[in-house]
Amino acid sequence: MLLAGFAAVIAVLIYLPSFWVRRVMGAYGGESVAIRGTGAELARHLIDRFQLNGIAVEECPPFKDHFDPEGPVVRLSPQNYQGKSLTAVAVAAHEVGHAIQFYRQEQIFQLRRKYLPVASALNRCGILIMWLIPFAGILLRAPGALAIMVGLSLSLQLGGAMAYLIILPEEWDASFNKALPILIKGDYIEQTDIPAVRRILKAAALTYFSAALANILNISRWLLLFRR
Repeated sequence: MLLAGFAAVIAVLIYLPSFWVRRVMGAYGGESVAIRGTGAELARHLIDRFQLNGIAVEECPPFKDHFDPEGPVVRLSPQNYQGKSLTAVAVAAHEVGHAIQFYRQEQIFQLRRKYLPVASALNRCGILIMWLIPFAGILLRAPGALAIMVGLSLSLQLGGAMAYLIILPEEWDASFNKALPILIKGDYIEQTDIPAVRRILKAAALTYFSAALANILNISRWLLLFRR
């Protein structure tokens, strides 16, 4: 009983950042008459304003907003690409912030180049092992081997989350050294909306890390199967 309670507390702590990010993004995702254009329009305008030649803007699946240096392209989810909301303009400015880091070849952008592939690879490997656990259980019928697989999967996913944490300074720079000053000095948002935009930009900076933590919870169902 004590173990179950401890596991529940850990699960809540792991999921809380992801829940908070989604809640903040949703809270300010409604259309606003104070917003003069969509997220996509703002992104293209900022790309032209800062002369980020060759950087495109595209729509991507929901909750997958990101800057892809291989494009190079700013990708915005439908609600931010088409929406005229505080969330849409803040997220668009955040992703353009990454584009500015990339275009200027800023040193802080090297964090993404160095650690983002590592974080993604660790997460993918951990999730793959997780999906293999049931099949290994059928084939091996060895609790010790399954325990090792569970531990390895969890360790890889935790490692991926920590790698995302290393990237946080680069995310913070895109939000608060790039996006926020741009939005305020360019009068793209009302003064009264600045506190809300700060929260959105904080959520944008934490998106990768919170998603990586939330992925760890997926292993819980296999842990339950393993116990049986």
